[in-house]
Amino acid sequence: MSHYDYIIIGGGAAGLLLADILGRDTFFSSKQILIIEKNAKTQNDRTWCFWEHGNGDFEPLLHRKWSTIKFAGQDLDLSTSILPYRYKMLRGKDFYSHFLSQMETYSNVSWIQDEVLEVDESQSKVNIKTQNGAYTADQVFGSIPDFKAVANQNKYPLLQQHFLGWFVKTKETVFQPEEATFMDFSIPQKGNTRFMYVLPFSETEALLEYTLFSETLLEKSEYENAIKDYIQHKLGGVGYEILEVEQGSIPMTCYPFHHKNSERIFHLGIAGGWAKPSTGFTFYNTHRNVKQLVATLKQGSSLKRFYRRDRFWFYDLLLLDILYEKNHLGGAIFESMFKKRKASLILKFLGNETSFWEDLKIISACPKKPFLRALLRRLF
Repeated sequence: MSHYDYIIIGGGAAGLLLADILGRDTFFSSKQILIIEKNAKTQNDRTWCFWEHGNGDFEPLLHRKWSTIKFAGQDLDLSTSILPYRYKMLRGKDFYSHFLSQMETYSNVSWIQDEVLEVDESQSKVNIKTQNGAYTADQVFGSIPDFKAVANQNKYPLLQQHFLGWFVKTKETVFQPEEATFMDFSIPQKGNTRFMYVLPFSETEALLEYTLFSETLLEKSEYENAIKDYIQHKLGGVGYEILEVEQGSIPMTCYPFHHKNSERIFHLGIAGGWAKPSTGFTFYNTHRNVKQLVATLKQGSSLKRFYRRDRFWFYDLLLLDILYEKNHLGGAIFESMFKKRKASLILKFLGNETSFWEDLKIISACPKKPFLRALLRRLF
């Protein structure tokens, strides 16, 4: 075939979650669906983490989950339960293996490993040119980010959540496998918002990730040296070997990516602005949004209207304004919240699930002056 009802560009989390629902929902059984992905998706190229109540849709695929987290700052060292939430980790290779196997069971879903070179929309269809062929579709869903428009405007600040992580195995027992380090701001900040993120799998194995919320990326050696320093000063200089390495950058912005959507082209995942602007968490938002997107398709509603700007978007915008102007304040803001409010409430807030009165509890725990200045700048 060269013409499809739906073509999904990109076989990452957003693309595969969408294809899976379309493939197993009998409403779409007459639709022909194509996924175009340039990589084989056999590598463990990323790790997704999220929190939720009880058991969820990905339970059989989880690599690990925790009900206790650690938060550390300059004046705080806190270990606390996050119940009723659990913090969950899903490895890319486990996700891909499961969902690619699922694709093979759907008679109306096809997968092509190829690179998209050009996408052109006409009044009646979308034309796609790849390295090895050409295809047309009634509707295209794209998950390949294009940040030129974001970089070329100044209304909405653009930061990056950038990181490098080592999966390590130590020679001695050093980790507490029942407790994940959500944020450790006790490390040198160097004028930025910097923290260590530690996900332990056993007493001798863990993911150590050096993470920044800032405007520019670092040289690779800077991330590596920071992890080495952490092992030396926080873990007692224990001997270790590096099993795997992951590195990435997630945009943190309130830019309206939905403006790039048209009648026949719709953007998913990070490309659609589905990353949580204030934290960079994307996976669970994508999971929720894909379900809503499919419901919209079944209703026959225009996808150009598939967007909601709520109060959480505005909270995120104020925080990004602060960090863009004074990047070093991030640690103090998060530390103030964790000092004064329960971790479960903070996670509920970061997951956009709180009531307005719960919002006020979180907001009242933050430093007042930076947010008031950011609010006044936005209003006036």
